[in-house]
Amino acid sequence: MQSLIWFTALAPLTVLAVGCVPAEFADREPRRMDRWAFAALCTALLVAVIAAIAVVMQGFLHTGTLGVAGVGLGLYLDGLTVSMLLLVAFVGTIVVRYSRNYLEGDPGQGRFTKWLCVTVAAVLLLIISGNLLQFAIAWIVSSLGLHRLLLFYPDRPAAVLAARKKFLVSRLGDLCLLAAAALIYRSFGSLDYATIFSNASILQGTGAVPASFHAIAMMLVGAAVLKSAQFPFHGWLTEVMETPTPVSALLHAGVINAGGFLVLRFAGVISLSAPALEVLVVVGAFTALFGSVVMLTQTSIKVSLAYSTIAQMGFMLLQCGLGAFSAAVLHILAHSLYKAHAFLSSGSVIDLARASWSPSPSGPPHPARVMFAIALLVGTAVSVGALFGTGVLKHPGVFALGAIVMLGLVHLVANAIDARLNRYVLARTLALAAAVAVGYFGLQRGAAWLFGNALPSATAVRGPADFTLISLIVGVFAAVTLLQNILPRYAGHPTWQALYVHLSNGLYVNTWMNRMVLRWWPTRVRRAPTDKQHA
Repeated sequence: MQSLIWFTALAPLTVLAVGCVPAEFADREPRRMDRWAFAALCTALLVAVIAAIAVVMQGFLHTGTLGVAGVGLGLYLDGLTVSMLLLVAFVGTIVVRYSRNYLEGDPGQGRFTKWLCVTVAAVLLLIISGNLLQFAIAWIVSSLGLHRLLLFYPDRPAAVLAARKKFLVSRLGDLCLLAAAALIYRSFGSLDYATIFSNASILQGTGAVPASFHAIAMMLVGAAVLKSAQFPFHGWLTEVMETPTPVSALLHAGVINAGGFLVLRFAGVISLSAPALEVLVVVGAFTALFGSVVMLTQTSIKVSLAYSTIAQMGFMLLQCGLGAFSAAVLHILAHSLYKAHAFLSSGSVIDLARASWSPSPSGPPHPARVMFAIALLVGTAVSVGALFGTGVLKHPGVFALGAIVMLGLVHLVANAIDARLNRYVLARTLALAAAVAVGYFGLQRGAAWLFGNALPSATAVRGPADFTLISLIVGVFAAVTLLQNILPRYAGHPTWQALYVHLSNGLYVNTWMNRMVLRWWPTRVRRAPTDKQHA
């Protein structure tokens, strides 16, 4: 069985082998690079499938650490590992295949494939790591590989600025991760996952959590927040559109999830620190609200998708902060697949929007109907959640996101409760809402079963403060939904117009960050590489 576990290392190593090809050769042989990269990613996907079967049959698998004093290399396979491994290998395969046609004829096509493979290989290695040193190395390499992809067109000022902001934010995240590793080694004398998790279980049993453990959890949370483009360090993610579309798809569907994976991988450690969980809740909830609102004001499809990713990462960290770790894994998987498809098909989104548009003969729904629809849908979430054993007090993270998901149907239900009421339309709409609720809570129940051995169980509400916070989160999103539905009635009012302008500019947070970065690191654009330079 040990040989089978080490066989999993073939996934990142095969892809890395393609990434190690010299750039000059890669640009001379772009089609060969494409074939090699596609074959390597297909191999990684096959390895991921075999690893998933092994975990299903054997359960948790761990090689231990090859190194000195608990510091070195190792592999750690469980339900979380193989799920993320399958996701990244699958998305990487699709992105590499898409890049073949997208960059056909570009003089840097081979170089692009090279750095794409380096980045994917680093993420794959990060996922299967069984030692925090190995994790940190893969974490840093994935960031550096992405940096090269962001600078694929170095003659574009916006690309250079976004890459530099990403570089600075990533280095802060690296410092947080390395500080956490140093504190863990000082506390436990090892960086091996099994040792770390067993010590965390002992502390959970005793109920006595030392101050150093809170510091470890806070450093891990800091690294995750910075990696996941959370407010106010989100601006770089909205400005990477100067890079080829495959980079955006890989970034939003794979690399950006590294922060969330860090929290999930060390959920047993972070869940012992109430301050760390509270930071996740506050930062995640505010970022989710901020990203969701700003997204609605964007006219660029890709920028709107970028704000959507920022919001979704916020939702995912919010779930972790509320103790719904299994729900957060499901969120990552669903969001990644959706976002990869959204970016790769972004060129046809206008045609899809035109095909799906239909006039509303009654105009915007009346505010009273909207409020009734909100109450009805939140009530549906409570009722269906109770049928699946998901209560507000027992599973606050699962319920909070479920209520927010149901709020997405408010406009549909409000239009069904029209002045010219049609019972068939209303019944069909309510049946759809119930089906969405059943699907959501059913999937959450399945995720809790699937990842039950890899993640801590869902955390119940710890007191009145938690209940108040959850109510506030759901209430704020309900208010935003109400505002979104009644805003067309007042679109011509100066106050709303001014608010729209401020929101469309992201409340100018990114502008302030740009000024700081340009002051410390002035942008000097160099000429793009020519054919002769890579010949």
